[in-house]
Amino acid sequence: MMYEQQQRFHHQQPMTMDTRRKKKGSSGGIEEADERLEIVDLSGMSLDSLPNPSLNLATICKLDLSNNNLLNIPESLTARLLNMVVLDVHSNQLRSLPNSIGCLYKLKVLNVSGNLIEYLPKTIENCRSLEELNANFNKLIQLPDTIGYELKNLKKLSVNSNKLVFLPRSTSHLTALRILDARLNCLRSLPEDLENLINLETLNVSQNFQYLDSLPYSVGFLLSLVELDVSYNKIRALPDSIGCLKKLQKISVEGNPLSSPPPELVEQGLHAVKEYLCQKMNAGHQSPTTNNKKSKSWVGRLVRYGTFNGIGQSRAAGAREEREAFIVPDYRPIDGLASPRYMGMFSPRRLFSPRTYFTN
Repeated sequence: MMYEQQQRFHHQQPMTMDTRRKKKGSSGGIEEADERLEIVDLSGMSLDSLPNPSLNLATICKLDLSNNNLLNIPESLTARLLNMVVLDVHSNQLRSLPNSIGCLYKLKVLNVSGNLIEYLPKTIENCRSLEELNANFNKLIQLPDTIGYELKNLKKLSVNSNKLVFLPRSTSHLTALRILDARLNCLRSLPEDLENLINLETLNVSQNFQYLDSLPYSVGFLLSLVELDVSYNKIRALPDSIGCLKKLQKISVEGNPLSSPPPELVEQGLHAVKEYLCQKMNAGHQSPTTNNKKSKSWVGRLVRYGTFNGIGQSRAAGAREEREAFIVPDYRPIDGLASPRYMGMFSPRRLFSPRTYFTN
């Protein structure tokens, strides 16, 4: 187990400390030795620059620089924080992060909230151990395009109170993500393939006000979703697929000009909303004369095959056609199939496409 001792420093005093030590022995055990991992707390000290450290920066596992007046973080300093696990620089005056942040291969928690940052460096994608990223209350205009392909361990992404117009398409590849908070932005749409976020429990895209006027159908296939907040947007109709969310316990839709479901039904609560949407989706599928395009969509097919316990269709026929639907045209090694390039192959839209996987 790692031994740590938190130290508090004062401005213009040398960074020195007395800590317990740890070392991996030749047998893999932990022994007392010269290798040290430190927690350094320089928060709330009105710093506008960092003092010169007298300790080896590679020994720091947690650095708290929050609630200061820092304008920048030196590239050379970040590049030497090789054992950094937690970096907290919230509530400063930072306009950017150093590119050398990509050297922090062990970083798990990064808090840059309450700054003036417009762009995150692309090198942040190299922080592949990152589990929590908090960039709330900045001036973010966009996120790195391929961020979702690299941060496979990210569990919490908080980017509320920024100026984001969209989330990158690669966001749908953050398969470990549990919390996505993108409220108080300028979002005009969400990525289409959200169904790949198989562990997402909380989705908050509220208060994008006049910008966000619709949700993708794939919202209804976030199978782990427990809480959905889309309040104070311009959404007129919730996707019928939301009726399929079996684990959903809370939905917030106030402040939208909703017509489907109607406001009087929304007042009856979550169960009434889900039942309405589910019936609407099934009715759209079953009507042979409907002009509603959704009746022929992959959503209708999922209901037909009983994937979400839709209104009765032949289970035998569904099972037979389902077997055909899961045929992969040619062999690929499992690593290849798990790569971002082929992740979309397993989306409901691809699996139930009449063009490639089965014939009616």
